[in-house]
Amino acid sequence: MPGISARGLSHEGRRQLAVNLTRVLALYRSILDAYIIEFFTDNLWDTLPCSWQEALDGLNPPQLATMLLGMPGEGEVIRYRSVWPLTLLALKSTACALAFTRTPGFQTPSEFLENPSQSSRLTAPFRKHVRPKKQHEIRRLGELVKKLSDFTGCTQVVDVGSGQGHLSRFMALGLGLMVKSIEGDQRLVERAQRLDQELLQALEKEEKRNPQVVQTNPRHSPHHVVRWVDPTALCEELLLPLENTCQGRARLLLTGLHACGDLSVALLRHFSCCPEVVALASVGCCYMKLSDPGGYPLSQWVAGLPGYELPYRLREGACHALEEYAERLQKAGPGLRTHCYRAALETVIRRARPELRRPGVQGIPRVHELKIEEYVQRGLQRVGLDPQLPLNLAALQAHQAQENRVVAFFSLALLLAPLVETLILLDRLLYLQEQGEGGLQQGPKDYGDLGSGTPSPSPSSNVSWAQLITVVILGPHL
Repeated sequence: MPGISARGLSHEGRRQLAVNLTRVLALYRSILDAYIIEFFTDNLWDTLPCSWQEALDGLNPPQLATMLLGMPGEGEVIRYRSVWPLTLLALKSTACALAFTRTPGFQTPSEFLENPSQSSRLTAPFRKHVRPKKQHEIRRLGELVKKLSDFTGCTQVVDVGSGQGHLSRFMALGLGLMVKSIEGDQRLVERAQRLDQELLQALEKEEKRNPQVVQTNPRHSPHHVVRWVDPTALCEELLLPLENTCQGRARLLLTGLHACGDLSVALLRHFSCCPEVVALASVGCCYMKLSDPGGYPLSQWVAGLPGYELPYRLREGACHALEEYAERLQKAGPGLRTHCYRAALETVIRRARPELRRPGVQGIPRVHELKIEEYVQRGLQRVGLDPQLPLNLAALQAHQAQENRVVAFFSLALLLAPLVETLILLDRLLYLQEQGEGGLQQGPKDYGDLGSGTPSPSPSSNVSWAQLITVVILGPHL
């Protein structure tokens, strides 16, 4: 979907975008603050303007994907069945116009056309134990890190929050980079080391089978370190070089694939404060886990704006993939009724125990095969209530008849979610620029753009990315 590229914005343009975003988010705060499981208890449908209700009522899921989210099916033309109110059209246009672009500026052939489970651009040893979505991610981010490393003359890459080491292995053994992997979970580090050895053996066997293939990159396994990175303090281990360089001080590139919550903030702070860190490629995720305060806002500019606050509910919503939900709407599968069922369950819970609000309900399998009363009974049991409580079947069936309204309201909230993500990422960009202006960084940094290094979306996961700075900050959907 179209949007704004940070690349084309001046510093003042970025500041003005933050102003516009906070104003728009404040205007539609009632939608963003709402919990869909309270659709019936809080009568969320009636919080919408009457003209919006008339436009959205009766739309089926594929129509919502096409008309509201602006994501028609292949070959489909957007045609409105009635005249929509200008306020609703303005919301739709604004949501597209103010969000960072969620599509690449170029198209590349899909690496999953031949086999949806295997990237054609990764060799078999690097695909083993790696799911298709992760195959795409490690390849694209690894290639971007390689480009950044060459561009900035880095001597070492530090993969923070490396997990089982899939990205580190590809960068070290596939791209020839010197890599240190930092992970706080001892078990994940031990598994990563086992997978390193397994990959080395596979590569050696492959070389013996194909002796004519010349190994062009030096082969160094990642160096794994068990260390928890405190987002509030500098981590000395992160900054230590693996080996002495004859060129003087080490030049480090920090990266993190899905650096969760405050971990992405820690990478930003190390980049802005440490002269050894000359490049950054961060893919953040789990915005709801950001510390408040501390993780957002980071920039003084955003912190000074009225309505800058992003509570947990807004940050959690920004983690949802709008494109993935639109695809689900187009397919109109029975799984879409889950929100309606859960909202109906909430009404029963409130009647039984008014003080129990929005309790967590462990996943109920095969929801789409259950009658609504069966779902409610299983849900009651999961929250510690009597599953044999008398149920008002007529009320439950009336709730189920409003399934499309529940889906429409949730779609409205998702339409706004990219604006929240844009504000979070824009705040990080402005923070880095403020550090440069304030003289807090002790070495020269490049806050420009790298050019065509933006990864393309994965056809298997509906995940797309956005390049914001070089240094590169990425969101899981941008």
